[in-house]
Amino acid sequence: MNTTAMPDAPPGRLQHMPVSLFAIVMGLAGTTIALEKLEHLWGWTVTPSAVLFWLSALAFGLISLAYLNKFVRHRQHVVAEFNHPIRMSFFPAMSIGMLLLAVAALARFPGASLYLWLVGSSVQLAFTLAILSNWMHHEKFQVQHSNPAWFIPIVGNILVPIAGVPLGFPEVSWFYFSIGLMMWTPLLTVLLNRFFFHPMIPSKLMPTLFILIAPPAVGFVAWVKLHNGVIDDTARILYYFALFTTLLLFTQMRFFWKLSFALPWWAYSFPMAAITIATSVMMEKVGGALFGLLTPVLLALLVMLVTVLCFKTIQAMLRGQICVPE
Repeated sequence: MNTTAMPDAPPGRLQHMPVSLFAIVMGLAGTTIALEKLEHLWGWTVTPSAVLFWLSALAFGLISLAYLNKFVRHRQHVVAEFNHPIRMSFFPAMSIGMLLLAVAALARFPGASLYLWLVGSSVQLAFTLAILSNWMHHEKFQVQHSNPAWFIPIVGNILVPIAGVPLGFPEVSWFYFSIGLMMWTPLLTVLLNRFFFHPMIPSKLMPTLFILIAPPAVGFVAWVKLHNGVIDDTARILYYFALFTTLLLFTQMRFFWKLSFALPWWAYSFPMAAITIATSVMMEKVGGALFGLLTPVLLALLVMLVTVLCFKTIQAMLRGQICVPE
C-alpha cells in the first residue's frame, strides 16, 4: 500500500498527496467489517478480520499523519484541494474512515469505538455543513463537476447509526440517518440527469460509479440497526435497490476493464463491501438459497478486489506514480 513512506515523502511529492487516499481506509475497513460479520455467522475459528482491522487502523494513522504534514507544510495546496469542485468531496473520507473503524472496533475495543464514533460523526457533520454551504454559495460548479463522489460528504451521514445505535445513541443516529436519506434522492436525480443528458464522466473517475451502490446498501444496514434487526418493507426496498444497482454496474464491466489503474480504483472497494455486508444481513435475517449463494460470491469478489487494489497501489508507489501532479 502507498502508506508506509508517506510521512517522510519529499516536499515535491507531499504537496501533491491527494485527500482521496483516505478511500483506501474506507475500502480496508469496509472489508474488515464484512469479514468479521461472516466469521461470526459461519463460526470461523480463523479470523482474518483481526489482521485487516489493524492494517486498516495503520493505514488510517499513516495517511492522517502524512496529510497533517501536508497541511502544516503546504497549507495552500490543502485549501486549493478543498476548493476544487471534484476533490472537495473526498475530504469526508477522513471522517467516514473513522466511522468505519468505529464499527470494526465495536466488539474488540468498545472504548476506542466510542471515541472514533464521537469524533468521526462530529467531523462528518462539520464537512457536511461546510461542503453543502459551498455548493449553495458558489460561482464555479457546473453540471460536469457532478459525480458519484458527491454522495460522500452528504449521504455519508447514513453510516452513523451502524455504530451509533449499539453505542447507545439512537436519536443522534436518527438525526444523521435523516440527513443522508433525504439528501440521497435529490443527489441521485442530479447524477442521473448528468448521466443521461450530458457527456460521460472522465474515464479516471469512472470507478466512482460504484459509489452508487453504497447509499442504499449502507442505508439498509443502518435502517435494520435502527429497527432492532427487523427486516421490514423499507429495508427490503433499500436492499433490493442496492442489489439492482450492483447488477447494473456489473453489466457494464466492459467499460471498467479498459481503465488504467489510478487511485480512484479504490472507489470500487467500499461499495462492494457495503453490498456484501447488506447481503450477509439478509442471509442472517431472511435466509434462503439466494442469499446463501450471493454472500460467499460477493465476499470472494470483495477479497480478490481488495487484494488487487493493494498490489496495484504498492506497484504504483514503487514506480513513483502516486502523489504526482495531475
